[in-house]
Amino acid sequence: MTEFELKFQVSAQQRAAVEAAVGRGRSHVTRLRARYFDTADGALAAQHIVLRLRKEGRTWQQTAKAPGEVLLERHEHNVELPPVGAREQPVPRIERHDGTPVGVLIHQALREAGHDPATVELVALYGTDVHRVTREMRTGDARVELAFDRGEVRSDDRSHALCELEIELKSGSPQSLLELARRWRHRYALWIDTVSKSALGERLAKGAAFGEAVKATPARLPDDADGPQVLGAVIKSCMGQILANASEVAAGSKQPEHVHQLRVGIRRLRTALREMAELAPGRVDPAWETALVTAFRALGRQRDQDHLLHEVQPALEGIGAPPVSWANALEILPDPAEVVRSAAFQEVLLDLVAATLPAESTDESAGEAPSPPRPPARKLLRKRLAKLHRQVVRDGARFETLEAAKQHRVRKRLKRLRYLGEFVAPLFGARQAKRYLKTLEPAQDALGQHNDHATAIAAYRDNAAHDGRSWFAVGWLSARQPASAVECRKALDVIADAQPFWK
Repeated sequence: MTEFELKFQVSAQQRAAVEAAVGRGRSHVTRLRARYFDTADGALAAQHIVLRLRKEGRTWQQTAKAPGEVLLERHEHNVELPPVGAREQPVPRIERHDGTPVGVLIHQALREAGHDPATVELVALYGTDVHRVTREMRTGDARVELAFDRGEVRSDDRSHALCELEIELKSGSPQSLLELARRWRHRYALWIDTVSKSALGERLAKGAAFGEAVKATPARLPDDADGPQVLGAVIKSCMGQILANASEVAAGSKQPEHVHQLRVGIRRLRTALREMAELAPGRVDPAWETALVTAFRALGRQRDQDHLLHEVQPALEGIGAPPVSWANALEILPDPAEVVRSAAFQEVLLDLVAATLPAESTDESAGEAPSPPRPPARKLLRKRLAKLHRQVVRDGARFETLEAAKQHRVRKRLKRLRYLGEFVAPLFGARQAKRYLKTLEPAQDALGQHNDHATAIAAYRDNAAHDGRSWFAVGWLSARQPASAVECRKALDVIADAQPFWK
């Protein structure tokens, strides 16, 4: 069995309202106490597999969960256990899930980590104690369960408070669930969270406040994928990175890598939507771009400031530059958590989750118009890759003569070329694509540093009225930009000789 659900965080201000709303009608209140198990070396967690014993009222269940094929979908298998004494707890057993998809994944994970599934020893790492209010309802063509959870995750003497709403699809269309989720998100200012209770428990057990930043992973593209399948798989890949890092930032993480990887995910997604929209006509909403670019730029201001204060200025002081005091305006930045929790960004995330779902079939016999012919994916992708390649090579040959804005445009096109190449590499031959993409790396590094210095020059120039010592940085960095531009041009020249993999 698979499970498709959305989880939202609920603010303290909205807690009572959400709990009351879920509790209307034929609702149920349950206390759920659970213990989570793994090997001592975390073999299951390494594959995002969860093994849990949970007491619901007087009944014990063993549950295993593992990632599914669709975004926010998981394999799940539940086993109700025989009664035990009031003070007793059942022993978890791997074989209870044999013969199920999640059972296969458990065996694979254990063997890859060097364990024998028949004799592996499991240990309890953390637990949860939750007051849950649930209600089933119909929405559109779907039956869903609302579950409001309030309680805590605990590991030894460490705990994490829970206040969240889960909306799980019981039957029908995921699209109908998403429409309901939009209404609840809007009414109660909720925000999406993909960090599970088990992930919170693993962090508590390790003494970590947040998870690791999540980097991009390749899209899974079958050889015979058509245009909509290619675009859907690429959006899913981008959303995996975006949702994971957005959840950490919304929870209050100030770690620069979370913000950086969130921005990388947004940039990759914007590339996919821009360069691949023709693969699935009508599936990409141009309005998404506004919310994505607004969040991207707001988060970028934080990254630029961190880079300026913690890398550029220390490096300058290391070669004898004077220290600089910064105007208050530099410190007034959007809170990254508020950027991610904003209504516009959350709405576009829900739209993009919908875009990753398989297209719902139409019933032509019932009078619905047949779907338009699907354009051949490889032909369109060759065209887009070739165009970006030509533009980068053409402008790269005259990079030193371009004004700053056009130099920045070269960098953006180079990034789009790289991301699009990574997306579609499986369709054209991963080995050849890897060789080509490798030739882009020196230019990416050179143009990245060139752009960082241009951004820093502008910041120091703006700050000069507040602190005249900023002019030292303006002069020193500006004097090196011409030589930096030459290095960029040389690195870009290499791309002109690279063998395109899409031929």
